[in-house]
Amino acid sequence: MKLLSLNLGRPEAVDVAEESKSVTGIDKRPVDGPVRVFAPGPKGVGASGVAGDAVCNTAHHGGDDQAVYAFAREDLDGWERELGRTLPSGSFGENLTTEGLDVSGALIGERWRIGSEVVLEVTSGRVPCLNFQRHMGERGWVKRFTRQGEPGAYLRVIQPGEIRAGDPIEIVHRPAHDITVALTFRATMTEHELLPRLLAAGEALHSELLETARKYVEKSGSM
Repeated sequence: MKLLSLNLGRPEAVDVAEESKSVTGIDKRPVDGPVRVFAPGPKGVGASGVAGDAVCNTAHHGGDDQAVYAFAREDLDGWERELGRTLPSGSFGENLTTEGLDVSGALIGERWRIGSEVVLEVTSGRVPCLNFQRHMGERGWVKRFTRQGEPGAYLRVIQPGEIRAGDPIEIVHRPAHDITVALTFRATMTEHELLPRLLAAGEALHSELLETARKYVEKSGSM
């Protein structure tokens, strides 16, 4: 397992501004590094946890629970075949393009060491937005991405440091539950009745999703 590509975005003006306030950093391009990774601070204040990477709308993106976004090269290859076009690493706005790692199958709270210093913890899956659809230029992209059910993973920074393309990735901790990134995505997007199951992941879960699951349980009285 390795970090195939490390990708950074620069602020870019867009024509339509549902989420990005006319500026977005979703168009990420590979860099050689090394690049520092750090905890950026709470959502709404902190932006990207990857130095030099643009997060332009901190109300919806960035912050400690979404400090880094990872997507598997194998899943990008699958989309290349479906869409019939090349998708360079970084095409989905991911900071980390991985190789040999089941990113959407990762457990919430799973920890990855990248290189010799950085440790990241899986928090949730990516929720597709209109900004993502506009970036991809594909009709009905949000629905297609949702149906596929392989959202990639958001991660928080447990141990900061520097990483670069080619660094090995090691899973150094796997929690004793079965709550995967893919399951959190289904619970968020299409199968809300799964939300109570997410509580098994505890505080490792993205704080907003944890609160959503708790409120669902309180309202429905289910566990």
